[in-house]
Amino acid sequence: MRLRVEFTTEPFDLDEAPAHAVVAREVIQNAELDAVDVGPFGNTAEGGVDEVLTAVDSLLRRVLTSGATRVSLQVNVIGEGPK
Repeated sequence: MRLRVEFTTEPFDLDEAPAHAVVAREVIQNAELDAVDVGPFGNTAEGGVDEVLTAVDSLLRRVLTSGATRVSLQVNVIGEGPK
């Protein structure tokens, strides 16, 4: 199964990326995911079910301990089988 995850972390700071946003970017970019798109107002990535769920677990744990007060997260099934 293939999944797409979309997420944002808050609070926002338009002047400088907060620590939790930097951590979120690092987690997603270093995960074994493909089609990664990291932006200032939202982030998306795709991959296999195990890879996405592992990345989401790490993402939530790390951004919450890095100052995020809210994480908006959506996971969609986008296909069956490998890429």
